Amino acid sequence: MVPPFQHLLDEHAAALTRHLTALVGPEAAADAAQEAFLAALGAYPPRHTANLRGWLYTIAHRKVIDAWRVGGRRTDPVAEVPERPMPAPEPADGALWARVRSLPDAQRAAVVLRYVDDLTYAEIARICGCTEGAARQRVNDALRTLRRTVTQEDR
Repeated sequence: MVPPFQHLLDEHAAALTRHLTALVGPEAAADAAQEAFLAALGAYPPRHTANLRGWLYTIAHRKVIDAWRVGGRRTDPVAEVPERPMPAPEPADGALWARVRSLPDAQRAAVVLRYVDDLTYAEIARICGCTEGAARQRVNDALRTLRRTVTQEDR
């Protein structure tokens, strides 16, 4: 039996928002979550109801990909650029998350799904639309890149 959409949302909203925060950053996570939830509501109930959590993550992942695709093309025009104070420093792990956000899109998604959301490689492959081997390779490549950037900074 398919639960009411609100129950599904109550159960998974916090974890999905954490996932999106890791992928797109804290500023864009709320917008990405809202877009994902609206898309899920419009498609609810899904044809296959065995894994509703995975279904939500797949929708959110696709919304993130859409945002990445248009991210570089979108600008917010303003009449006058305001004077801005220096931004507050990021938390201690802010440098790590900045490195994660600088990874290529596919690697960033895979490493977040693996280490933030604690998903298996099979689940990552299904969400990303690739093979399990490709999911493992994406995570491996991301970790290698992150290790290399940390090592270079330690020199």
